[in-house]
Amino acid sequence: MAQQVQGVIAPGKNEPVRVETIVVPDPGPGEAVVKVQTCGVCHTDLHYKQGGINDDFPFLLGHEAAGVVEAVGDGVTEVAPGDFVVLNWRAVCGTCRACLRGRPQYCFNTHNARQKMTLTDGTELSPALGIGAFAEKTLVAAGQCTKVDPSVPPAVAGLLGCGVMAGIGAAINTGRVGRGDSVAVIGCGGVGDAAIVGARLAGAARIIAVDIDDRKLETAKSMGATHTVNSRSTDAVEAIRELTGGFGADVVIEAVGRPETYEQAFYARDLAGTVVLVGVPTPEMKLELPLLDVFGRGGSLKSSWYGDCLPSRDFPMLVDLHQQGRIDLGAFVTETVGLGDVEKAFARMHDGDVLRSVVVL
Repeated sequence: MAQQVQGVIAPGKNEPVRVETIVVPDPGPGEAVVKVQTCGVCHTDLHYKQGGINDDFPFLLGHEAAGVVEAVGDGVTEVAPGDFVVLNWRAVCGTCRACLRGRPQYCFNTHNARQKMTLTDGTELSPALGIGAFAEKTLVAAGQCTKVDPSVPPAVAGLLGCGVMAGIGAAINTGRVGRGDSVAVIGCGGVGDAAIVGARLAGAARIIAVDIDDRKLETAKSMGATHTVNSRSTDAVEAIRELTGGFGADVVIEAVGRPETYEQAFYARDLAGTVVLVGVPTPEMKLELPLLDVFGRGGSLKSSWYGDCLPSRDFPMLVDLHQQGRIDLGAFVTETVGLGDVEKAFARMHDGDVLRSVVVL
């Protein structure tokens, strides 16, 4: 029997979000209903609200979540009612050309729930990243549920569902940061700070944090940055080169998603170095680089999809590292808020006042 719950929707482009009654259907084959416990307020949700992803309004926002499986549909074997899970937005298919080549982290046929959640008048909702977790309960594909140690606090575990995983994975999985490497991270929000944590975990010798906000740079230092650069007052490229013997960093991670910061990343890397784009650009953005420089500098220009993670492998591993005290996922949680506070949380995030606001349900 379908259930009615409270959830946060974005009704139209740049309109204020609001709490509405959401109809959640019973899970069909391959689906699960999850009782959401926490959901982080991520910049991607703000992109949805602003129309920066697509125009399939109204959106049911929220995707960086943890909760407990309440019910599953036919054929579901990977999770069962009562399991504590982190929700992920890349449920792998197992049969596409990437999966069959042993690279499921690049699955080209990821999937979501087939049924739609709706408003009470029948209006179909578009769940953010196929999840829609700013809601008391949500319907997802069962493959979007990743079981983790239930002793970890939900507010901490849920962050692995997007930003923290994206950043740590950009350093470890995509950038392949190694022991002794020099790393620069441009943009020190939640994803950028997670990339700093990932670089430190991988054994980087020098980690340079770049931002225009001194408050963010101080936080970056607490996450493991060895050096900081305020690019509002200092040329970031020259500063990174100066801090790396005049050569540039082995790996530069761009966590902003803008052409001008990507260009900084491109020229701030060493010859044969790697640039990793993990910041999310908007559709109208364009990049122009001299093709001769692309050729002449060598190395790799990579985009990081969800930190190139495999949730079933990486989520439990990172929870274990947190439980061992080797990484502090709790440091990313600045505040906890309620469903009715999401609009204010967006404003605080935009102003750089928080690392992560987490909705507790």
